[in-house]
Amino acid sequence: MEMTNNSSTPVITKETKNKLSVDYEGKLTVKERLLRKLKESNTWIKAGVNVLRFILMLGISFVIIYPFIARIAGSFMTYEDVIDSTVAIIPKNPTIEIYKAIIAENHYFEALLNTVLLSLIVAIIQTIISCCIGYGVAKFKFKGNKIVMALVIFTMIVPHNALSLSMKMHFAQFDIFNVITWGNKGLFQLILGHTLSLTNTFVPYIIMSIGGLAFKNGLYIYLMRQFFKGVPDELEESAYVDGSGVFRTFFQIILPLSVPMMITIFLFAFSWQWTDEFYASVFLPAKFGSANKVYMMPDVYQNIPNILAKDNMAGSNIYYNVIQNTGGMMIIMPLIILYLFCQKYLVQGIERSGLVG
Repeated sequence: MEMTNNSSTPVITKETKNKLSVDYEGKLTVKERLLRKLKESNTWIKAGVNVLRFILMLGISFVIIYPFIARIAGSFMTYEDVIDSTVAIIPKNPTIEIYKAIIAENHYFEALLNTVLLSLIVAIIQTIISCCIGYGVAKFKFKGNKIVMALVIFTMIVPHNALSLSMKMHFAQFDIFNVITWGNKGLFQLILGHTLSLTNTFVPYIIMSIGGLAFKNGLYIYLMRQFFKGVPDELEESAYVDGSGVFRTFFQIILPLSVPMMITIFLFAFSWQWTDEFYASVFLPAKFGSANKVYMMPDVYQNIPNILAKDNMAGSNIYYNVIQNTGGMMIIMPLIILYLFCQKYLVQGIERSGLVG
């Protein structure tokens, strides 16, 4: 409180009110403070909204997570647990025999190694090519710039099934310069006397990735173009003034800035190549069969006891689905682990691509 010059009447200022309020709150017990807050009108509304929000999020989370929990629990069940009506999620006799059978008989690690190697090679090449093409289209003004970008978009909208037969024949009888050489004979046919068969190898993936025509490559180029268009031109201009060339500017200034976006492109390319079945059936028919065997019923379970054969093989079909689900989880598990470590970079790359916001 303060005393005025003309009167002895005390004047209560704002600071004095706050001090009195704090002193009063400090003298109240926890119970008294809680009751005081509950008497306020907005407290009940906020509490109700928070409870409803929690129930809603809990229900949505349960709907999303439950199928995964059920499949994980089912992978540890025996066939007795599968046909037991009293078993819902938790198996009575948990076992890892399904995992052992898939690893030993379905050649899981062989398929895993081939998939990791192919996905890694393709993802690295696609990331590098997408950076180069995206930077060129975004930052350099040349005749045909819009045509190049239109062709990139065109590769995104053409159905893959429409090109499957032509791609298969092209790489089954691969040759180069067969359009401009004598008698429509390519270089390999003129030198070796025959064309090359590149099927059942990784070469078709590598060639298409280098050419920017691999699976989803058009989308990666578009994302990099959107990112590079957001990079200020002043950075490049200042580098050019200091005597830096185009390539030096690109590798020393532009690429370090685009690391989050490059990681995003790499994750997309790696994940989509990991789950690809279309190109694998076209270019790798032999290896695709061995990789697809991970889903199949192991030989040790081929002669399931007759108890599973009742009700028109219903029990057998259920157990076959359990084995398929287990194989599917073993296939996607590396992707989940990869996402857990790189999710921060994935979100940053999508935000900087210009596709959100």
